[in-house]
Amino acid sequence: MSAMPPDSPPVEHSNYALGVDASFAGRPWRYRVADDRPAMALAQATGLDAVTARVLLGRDIDLDKVERFLNPSLRNDMPDPATLADMERAAARLADAVEAGEQLGIFGDYDVDGATSSAILIRYFRMLGQEPVLYVPDRQREGYGPNAPALRQMAAAGVRLVVAVDCGTLAFLPFEAAREAGLEVIVSDHHQAEALLPKVVALVNPNRLDDDSGLGHLAAVGVTFLLAIALNRQLRQRGFFERRAAPDLMALLDLVALGTVADVVPLKGLNRTFVTQGLKVMAARGNIGLAALMDVARIDTPPTAYHLGYLLGPRVNAGGRVGQADLGAQLLSTDDPELAATIAARLDALNRERQAIEKEVEAAAIEAVENRLAGSNGVGPLVVAAGAGWHPGVVGIVASRLKERYRRPTFVLSVLPDGTAKGSGRSIVGIDLGAAVAAARAVGLVDEGGGHAMAAGITLPAARLDELESFWAGRFEGAVEKALAADGLKVDAAIGLAGINADLVARLAQVAPFGQGNPEPRFVLPDIRIAHAAVMGRGHLRLRLEDGGGRNAEAVAFRSGDGAVVDGLAAAAASGAPLHLAGHVRAEVWQGRTRLRLFIEDAAPAGSR
Repeated sequence: MSAMPPDSPPVEHSNYALGVDASFAGRPWRYRVADDRPAMALAQATGLDAVTARVLLGRDIDLDKVERFLNPSLRNDMPDPATLADMERAAARLADAVEAGEQLGIFGDYDVDGATSSAILIRYFRMLGQEPVLYVPDRQREGYGPNAPALRQMAAAGVRLVVAVDCGTLAFLPFEAAREAGLEVIVSDHHQAEALLPKVVALVNPNRLDDDSGLGHLAAVGVTFLLAIALNRQLRQRGFFERRAAPDLMALLDLVALGTVADVVPLKGLNRTFVTQGLKVMAARGNIGLAALMDVARIDTPPTAYHLGYLLGPRVNAGGRVGQADLGAQLLSTDDPELAATIAARLDALNRERQAIEKEVEAAAIEAVENRLAGSNGVGPLVVAAGAGWHPGVVGIVASRLKERYRRPTFVLSVLPDGTAKGSGRSIVGIDLGAAVAAARAVGLVDEGGGHAMAAGITLPAARLDELESFWAGRFEGAVEKALAADGLKVDAAIGLAGINADLVARLAQVAPFGQGNPEPRFVLPDIRIAHAAVMGRGHLRLRLEDGGGRNAEAVAFRSGDGAVVDGLAAAAASGAPLHLAGHVRAEVWQGRTRLRLFIEDAAPAGSR
């Protein structure tokens, strides 16, 4: 077959892209936009090329939304913070505290969303001349969210008003203890709520059942940024800035971008605008701590969402997972270059330690799942793995790995010496884990827990695990079948090797940043042969591709899941058999030079067409 024109999808003979109904990874390939006509119409109306038009339509961006999507701005997308329930009450109480010089406290979560939320408030209050007290709980000793001893400790230190960020929506008993200790509380969170809420001064959470702001997609850092804006406005109205300069809130957008990407919330609407503008702020390296972290991560090009999600985020997270819980917030809020360099180096070392621990727990969890499957009729509607001694700091990452491997909602838990099981879950599209945890709490199967649609955490006696799994299996069964039926590798367009060029990459940059809710464009390439293959690293492949017209391109494939894709590619390289490929086209900068490569995500025999 001759090479495809660069931007032309092939004529289809089935409902599947390139006719692939079962790839090496066992997945069907489906175009996000099956009909070419709407894409052609959008291209003609806007002057965009056909591929970019297909990509936009695949993200529900039609003619009315194109201009705003391609040119996101805070002027157009920033909502009035007062649209969130309790926001004005929170801002007014904080303004009172600032004017009175009360000692403020911040109770943060130990992940990136919590660290960036904490750092925003620390930096903001410092701009106002105040130094808040920070408390971040230890993941292993204290677990997630506010706890009574920590809040009493803050009260004893003179704190009178504490802001709980990225946590606290369901912290009923701890906040009762705080109230008894004379401590007032404001919550800035985004986790799933229930009808009954704790008694606090204000609970700002767009996922409250009575909140109609439409901002439920925000990470906690986005909510906290809006809280800072609301407080800034309140102080301005009171004449507070007649005596001093108002803080530059836009300078904090780099933190908003990092927390938003790392928490894997949808990069749509305001989130996408936050990240787009935040990346510009981050490129200027005004945040000393972030600059130090970029240095240890060897980021010497303008940062992208990839850098935030895969290089910076894991390092900030490492402190909370296997080290000191408040290191991330300390790093992101410091203006001391020497301290920043020290903390960044420590987080980099902890991240390497976390990676080693993660590999051990992942291997043990897979073994546990496979042993259970050996005596069953296959994978059920969910996967649950639990083990004694598994490090609680990595179970969430391992749950994500197993979710990709088994394509099921997955919980991985560490069983502690006292018989308590603590763990995290990760979901597939179409299954709401936060709602599932709330349902389990309602019937008494889970002692503590919460989260959102794609991720959640739970604590319960290990003796209840089988009962909990049965409860969720009944709840998930039909929904998982439906989700898997709709599943498949979503493809944006078909291109040939000639289409892997700098012009394509430049056009796709208009659609960035990519992440949850705005996936990186994925392409299929028909009838490609592997001219050369070499193993690199831990079983990954470096490839040179060739089409029927003699064109060449570089590609890489990373071993993941059960390794079926890499194994299939290696076999095809040895036999010379043609393949259909699916993956992403990226530009990589190395030592000042840019090269284009296809990152292969899946493949199928060309005969499947």
